[in-house]
Amino acid sequence: MLYGYKFDGRFSPEEGHYFDYSRILLDPYAKAVISRGDYGVLEPGGDCWSQMAGMIPISDDEFDWEGDLPLNYPQKDLIIYEMHVRGFTRHDSSQTDSPGTYRGAANKLDHLEELGVNCIELMPCQEFNELEYFSFNSILGENKSNFWGYSTVNYFSPMIRYSSAGMNNCGLDAINEFKTLVKEAHKRGIEVLLDVVFNHTAEGNENGPILSFRGIDNSTYYMLAPKGGFYNYSGCGNTFNCNHPAVRQFIIDCLRYWVTEMHVDGFRFDLASIMTRSSSLWDPVNVYGHPIESDSFTTGTPLGSPPLIDMMSNDPILSKVKLIAEAWDAGGLYQVGKFPHWSIWSEWNGQYRDTVRQFIKGTNGFSGAFAQCLCGSPNLYQEGGRKPWNSINFVCAHDGFTLADLVTYNNKYNLSNGEDNRDGENHNLSWNCGEEGEFASITVRRLRKRQMRNFFLCLMVSQGVPMIYMGDEYGHTKGGNNNTYCHDNYLNYFRWDRKEESSSDFYRFCRLMTKFRQECESLGLEDFPTAERLQWHGRHPGMPDWSETSRFVAFSMTDAVKGEIYVAFNTSHLPVTITLPNRPGYRWEPLVDTGKPTPYDFLSDDLPDRDTAVKQYAHFLNSDLYPMLSYSSIILVLHPADA
Repeated sequence: MLYGYKFDGRFSPEEGHYFDYSRILLDPYAKAVISRGDYGVLEPGGDCWSQMAGMIPISDDEFDWEGDLPLNYPQKDLIIYEMHVRGFTRHDSSQTDSPGTYRGAANKLDHLEELGVNCIELMPCQEFNELEYFSFNSILGENKSNFWGYSTVNYFSPMIRYSSAGMNNCGLDAINEFKTLVKEAHKRGIEVLLDVVFNHTAEGNENGPILSFRGIDNSTYYMLAPKGGFYNYSGCGNTFNCNHPAVRQFIIDCLRYWVTEMHVDGFRFDLASIMTRSSSLWDPVNVYGHPIESDSFTTGTPLGSPPLIDMMSNDPILSKVKLIAEAWDAGGLYQVGKFPHWSIWSEWNGQYRDTVRQFIKGTNGFSGAFAQCLCGSPNLYQEGGRKPWNSINFVCAHDGFTLADLVTYNNKYNLSNGEDNRDGENHNLSWNCGEEGEFASITVRRLRKRQMRNFFLCLMVSQGVPMIYMGDEYGHTKGGNNNTYCHDNYLNYFRWDRKEESSSDFYRFCRLMTKFRQECESLGLEDFPTAERLQWHGRHPGMPDWSETSRFVAFSMTDAVKGEIYVAFNTSHLPVTITLPNRPGYRWEPLVDTGKPTPYDFLSDDLPDRDTAVKQYAHFLNSDLYPMLSYSSIILVLHPADA
């Protein structure tokens, strides 16, 4: 049995009302949405927006969690992996029996465990319509789709067409398949975060479909102008009226459901700054508790203590899970380092991404800012009472270049999106290492591999929480396309065959670096490092160079497990021989050098000729010296001197 609602009332868009008794509307609280069962397949007649209905909840639908409990990792210990459920296993090389589904993803979780990931951030898994952008793409000869899913139809229902079960059992099987993915992740010690989109819905502007919220009470659920127009702080046609009392209670109910019923461990909020904006003043008594004489708050004004964020931060359930803000929106509000946080919110640190990209590619003037990034961005978070783990550090994410493309392309190549290359970010802070595109000389290809290792090493030695984008661990390329939102194809599919090819090369390096981070007590600190354990160096010990032209940053850190580590970055086009801190009775031993070819880029204990490789640098190390190539980084570990 399925159900929907009909709402009677005035159809008066200029007054903000879209009531239409002839329409059957989807319940915002529906636990499963039934419409089409097969991903990407049109209904007979070519309708992209087929009628939707909700599943009647069943009283005896108990799921066997097998005693599953929250992992409750301290956030400082996380290594996050941004993952797309369909893209993770849709490629034939995944060799799963249910590619592109929750079940398929659960079958391949061993890869993430091997990589050293202990938290996955799932790109949108709440019900959306992948046919929303359906149109023929003449460049690729296939239809465009809403692949990423940042256009929610229903917030309680898992995406039905990500399930191998489809609409079986009125959607209950799909719910249980998502729960199985969470349960299997927890068994492997991996937390699950959801990327949620409470900034807008799939109903768009006044020309969009009437599916649910708009037909139920448009003036409550959306930010509206006095004549019924839609504020567009999301850049997607409408803006969810998050701080309206009814809407914020809806959001709280939804998030609690995903924690208590689906066992997720937290959330990343897309364009979270919208959740800090004041609501529409359609009903001042309802919003403020009394009439107001003047328009004291313009709709959308940023609030210092937004009611929704306040409720979430003090909720007995939600305050105990991970809460991560993308602290900006499409309306120009940028709150990185300033998002209202109640000491528990973390942020995608976009400044970390930009600074690290600039310094690693050798841009002058960023050595000091780069050092701040290595310390967990105290310039952004310390004054407000937050900690390094409030910074989610990333170099690449779904939106923008992949890591391989970051070192391969100076320009974006988005023609295949069908928008004449107008879409996507123009300022990518990328560097192609001397030649544009994949087909380059061997010298350039070697430099690109070195730069990829430099970026990944930087991510793993920085204080804060590192986030890896799916596929970067083997060097996935999207051919220079930095906005692949509409591609249900190889551009967005994880290539398991490429991962196997990279198993002894870059993937090996990534796997060993994540393990090293987890082994070091000093690389996931609860608080910002101080001079008691951290020393900055230049080409000579204790003499850091913070000048405008400096392209060398090094530090040593005492570590309760490793004793002491020394990390250096040379982003100059020139090689350099550095002097290491003298430690009487001890010697520095090389562990990582991105300037060396694999497998000598990481001298793991199981490397057959490891001792020989170490001895090759003994004459330098005996004199507290070490030679570094241009655009390279190193990690040395202190050991007791040989007797």
